[in-house]
Amino acid sequence: VQLQASGGGLVQPGGSLRLSCAASGFTLDRPAIGWFREAPGKEREAVSCLGTNNDITYYPDFAKGRFTISSDKTKNTVYLQIDNLTPEDTAVYYCATDLDQSSSYYLCHSRPPNWGQGTLVTVSS
Repeated sequence: VQLQASGGGLVQPGGSLRLSCAASGFTLDRPAIGWFREAPGKEREAVSCLGTNNDITYYPDFAKGRFTISSDKTKNTVYLQIDNLTPEDTAVYYCATDLDQSSSYYLCHSRPPNWGQGTLVTVSS
């Protein structure tokens, strides 16, 4: 199982980014997959998860409205669109999965066993 996150960078407040997570060693048809982030001095938190049951998504309250998770199963890639970025969004963003979990809700409320290397998002003027 490998997850390769990319797309981070320096963005001005109010800008947008789309992060990508290329998966290998498994297909996105089966497990739930999600995005998590770790800001400086803070604990890692779930941002969004995508389940395998009708692609049901889960977002914690802070992520609703500005974060959108999606996937392209032909490319075995998951995306995270982040709009209207604020300095509080500065963090390392990770994609993660649990091959034994299909629920987006439970994945986002767990610590998945499989993680990518993370991509840094810095929001600053």
